[in-house]
Amino acid sequence: MKIAALIARLLLGLIFVVFGLNGFLHFIPMGPMPSGLAGQFIGALFQSHYVLVVSALQVAGGVLLLVNRYVPLGLVLLGPVIVNILLFHLLMDPKGLPLAIVVVILWGVVALRHRQSFSGIFVQRAS
Repeated sequence: MKIAALIARLLLGLIFVVFGLNGFLHFIPMGPMPSGLAGQFIGALFQSHYVLVVSALQVAGGVLLLVNRYVPLGLVLLGPVIVNILLFHLLMDPKGLPLAIVVVILWGVVALRHRQSFSGIFVQRAS
């Protein structure tokens, strides 16, 4: 499990650093904008510059995973981003769903390895 967690951490970090930097540098060519609600949603993200905040969170979380420092913080930063990616592909644009599921699995493997860091949030009543 230790090696699987290492591989998952590195892959997850690499995925988010690359795609986060792409939000700033645009080195991965984008295909045509999706039609319908998915296209409107992406258009709103770009026009409001919200995509820059999300990209910054992706780079920050990915770098923390790659350098193996503050991994739980990196997981916390990436968690909401991953939920939004998964929901976007589930509800609006199913083409990217396989990669979203892979990212969720990678996140789960890394989170399982660092579960002791999250044990406090599963306490019913803090004293």
